[in-house]
Amino acid sequence: MSKFDLIIRGGTVATASDTFKTDVGVRAGKIVALGHDLGKAERTIEAEGQLVLPGGIEAHCHIEQESSTRIMTADDFYSGSVSAAFGGNTTFIPFAAQHRGQNLRDVIKTAHDRAGPKSVIDYAFHLIISDPTENVLWQELPALIMEGYSSFKVYMTYEMLKINDHQMLDVLSIARQHGAMTMVHAENNDVINWLSERLLNGGYVAPKYHAVSHNSIAESEASRRAIDLARLTMLSC
Repeated sequence: MSKFDLIIRGGTVATASDTFKTDVGVRAGKIVALGHDLGKAERTIEAEGQLVLPGGIEAHCHIEQESSTRIMTADDFYSGSVSAAFGGNTTFIPFAAQHRGQNLRDVIKTAHDRAGPKSVIDYAFHLIISDPTENVLWQELPALIMEGYSSFKVYMTYEMLKINDHQMLDVLSIARQHGAMTMVHAENNDVINWLSERLLNGGYVAPKYHAVSHNSIAESEASRRAIDLARLTMLSC
């Protein structure tokens, strides 16, 4: 019986701290040895002259996710994961998006039901919180953080996704209490709507004016506000 399932032989291995020429021994899907003359394996890959790198982690992507208007993304978990694998990524972290009226348990179940049968690489989920009800905030979210869903995103714009500053403070407070990470899509919704109305009323309807309606001031104002809300949470909790 071979000592390893796989040996990658003769490549230049790059770790987090060093780059050196060595062989890699794999057993049961895990790297268990680095060295020379590792012996035999069920399968050998000759990597002379090649780099042997850790798999990448794509930490922000949208795969088989419905938008707030319930339009599905083009990639499902099969096409998205195959594409990621060909690009050298062995893990990705797409979003499990809550829409208004949904509880987070159903959101997570739907995401796993979509990913489990299709993904060819490892995956995790960031949550998107768009309906922070009392039950979501104080029951579901803390429980899911304890189960490992430790990152979530909130929006300051888009009518069906945005939360107000009071809700943002609640989410940031929970994140701090439980050691989670909050991502913020920071744009001032009223600034975007005001600019959009003026553009539409002036007949500026071509797709290129979408960028004009999202002026950088909308982002800088919202970013400063999100930072200040986070600072308040740090001082108050």
